[in-house]
Amino acid sequence: MDILRFATAGSVDDGKSTLIGRLLFDSKAIFEDQLEAVERTSRDRGTEYTDLSLLTDGLRAEREQGITIDVAYRYFATPRRKFIIADTPGHIQYTRNMVTGASTADLAIILIDARKGVLEQSRRHAFLATLLRVPHLVLAVNKMDLVDYSEERFEEIREEFTAFASKLNATDLTFVPISALHGDNVVARSENMPWYGGSSLLHHLENVHIASDRNLVDVRFPVQYVIRPHSATSQELHDYRGYAGQVAGGVLKAGDEVMHLPSGLTTTIKAIDTFEGQVEEAFSPMSVTLRLDDDIDISRGDMICRPNNQPKAVQEIEAMICWMADGLKLQPRTKLVIKHTTRTARALVRDLHYRLDVNTLHRDETAASLGLNEIGRVSLRTTQPLFVDEYARNRLTGGFILIDEATNGTVGAGMIIDSH
Repeated sequence: MDILRFATAGSVDDGKSTLIGRLLFDSKAIFEDQLEAVERTSRDRGTEYTDLSLLTDGLRAEREQGITIDVAYRYFATPRRKFIIADTPGHIQYTRNMVTGASTADLAIILIDARKGVLEQSRRHAFLATLLRVPHLVLAVNKMDLVDYSEERFEEIREEFTAFASKLNATDLTFVPISALHGDNVVARSENMPWYGGSSLLHHLENVHIASDRNLVDVRFPVQYVIRPHSATSQELHDYRGYAGQVAGGVLKAGDEVMHLPSGLTTTIKAIDTFEGQVEEAFSPMSVTLRLDDDIDISRGDMICRPNNQPKAVQEIEAMICWMADGLKLQPRTKLVIKHTTRTARALVRDLHYRLDVNTLHRDETAASLGLNEIGRVSLRTTQPLFVDEYARNRLTGGFILIDEATNGTVGAGMIIDSH
């Protein structure tokens, strides 16, 4: 079975955590003691129903306020597919958490309260999802029970959001009317909305096609670790030399000719090893160990690719940055550490071109800095070449993080839009 990673986003109190709780409950992915604890807490709080949002709102501060402020990850499976859920916050001050949760997602569910319609936060989350190149978007119009399951209200919201999405790079957009509290159209089709001809939310999650979303054309293998078991007792293991890492793009097979960067030397793949044993081929996002025919000086941070299909080796980068640091601003001449795939270098912010208002999509070209949760376009120069692709082409080799040398904390996430 393949794995679908999806993120939920939306305005505060739109029912994201309740929706995930409903998915876990109706797909029988929770234990009896978990359900008993949720029922007990719900009674203690005086609610007349079992509050399924408590299954994901694990932090005490979240339970007291009834909101989600951290990225809560949950896992469940059906006979068709495995799922990893990132329940991301709705508040504007937690934009960085939304970026973190959606950065690895295959699909994003944006919840909208049927009573309130498309809000500013709904537009912001849709923009962030498309900025992060999440391939599939689902607009779940929640709380349909509070508008008497009105088809007219659902169509109003769909038309308004479709008009806004036309300004974004949304490649796959699906609309589902639901009631997370009562389970309408979440796991099973709802009898309360006979006018809706689409599938339930879970059916869509089980069947959405994600295999073609991954880049299987451009071979990219950032080397994470060189395996040399010198203490091995057998001669065969003593001579073993493998290069471990996660395939970031393309398909690798035994016998393929590959090139090592930065040396430019070419060799052939002798074998591909995994924890379970040898495999004939490897593709993203598999973690494997490559053995090569020739003894080349390869170390962490190097890249293995095809001789006629190489990433750019660059030191000048144009990128969109989401700034995540509280108390530290990004401005020209700021010095940081950049971590791209498995390579780490120092970087200098050469210029801040504009700050982007994620609510109106307006570009403020007079901005002097980026603060917490703000997004802007910057120029960076690195101390050593990075092997990059544009983020639109490959999210793994087109993304990076920025680290503050003083605290060793992650202060920014970047998406490469151009390189020189």
